[in-house]
Amino acid sequence: MIAKTQDQILKLARDTLTIEADALITMRNRLEGAGADAFALAIHLLRQCNGRIVVSGIGKSGHIARKIAATFASTGSPAFFVHPAEASHGDLGMVTRDDVFVALSNSGETAELLTIIPIIKRTGAKLIALTGKPESSLAKLADAHLDTGVEKEACPLNLAPTSSTTAALAMGDALAVALLDARGFQAEDFIRSHPGGRLGRKQLMYVSDVMRTLAETPTISIDASLPAALLEMTAKKMGMVVMLASDSTVAGIFTDGDLRRLLEKSTDLTGVSLKDAVTSKPRTIPPELLAEEAIEMMEKYRINHLVVTDPRGQLLGALNLHDLFAAKVL
Repeated sequence: MIAKTQDQILKLARDTLTIEADALITMRNRLEGAGADAFALAIHLLRQCNGRIVVSGIGKSGHIARKIAATFASTGSPAFFVHPAEASHGDLGMVTRDDVFVALSNSGETAELLTIIPIIKRTGAKLIALTGKPESSLAKLADAHLDTGVEKEACPLNLAPTSSTTAALAMGDALAVALLDARGFQAEDFIRSHPGGRLGRKQLMYVSDVMRTLAETPTISIDASLPAALLEMTAKKMGMVVMLASDSTVAGIFTDGDLRRLLEKSTDLTGVSLKDAVTSKPRTIPPELLAEEAIEMMEKYRINHLVVTDPRGQLLGALNLHDLFAAKVL
């Protein structure tokens, strides 16, 4: 094996990225004239689909097809991947006349795809083909053909699928993005299909889902002493304690930050009145607001705690940054 220098390695890496970038620019330029018409037809077929988008390919094209199917599905278009070889042995039953079948093959002559395409066409499903050969068998059978051909692979041997798979993936993204826009797909729709991610949790979880309950919230009477407040704060480990008036409305909040500020003035807290140390008008939030709004409030006012109250100002609970981290919304 011939050892490569670092400069040679970096040159090969840069050449790879340049070749693939050039391939994408070439493909973008094809979306003019007949290429634009073919893309528009593909979007029309996808928009009119009353079933699902079935994406298929084999080998490296199969891996790309799986990702394209996942992108369609996550952007509001029901889609799944089917392996063409498995389709020949029963999985073809998943394809119906209401579906759109998207086939990926750089050569356009993949035997496993060409075996099942006539049957798919007979079911009434529409066919969109992504190939690198406009004169290929698969391209000719398609209702809409998108040319994803590249001048050469980034592989220095011009053998391993590299530029061609990048081109196919990018075309799949272009279809998915154009389709979601045509269907009026919004950020809210994306979030609903991603409830397990941090973005989804932040947008779909409410304050009531992440807050400490009333029993878990450190509370003390406004007439209590400073030592009593510190004991309650320590016992419930929240870094703050809520002061309550006689009618259970929130009268103030005392935080560990307030304690530090007291200690900066004097380490002798004898005779310090709790009423003089509390924040009398703490930031409050109702339980029905989104957790995202709680985050925005904390960021805006540079605070770590929020008191949760009802419309009458009575305490319902509280939350802090640690609660939001624990709920994975931060």
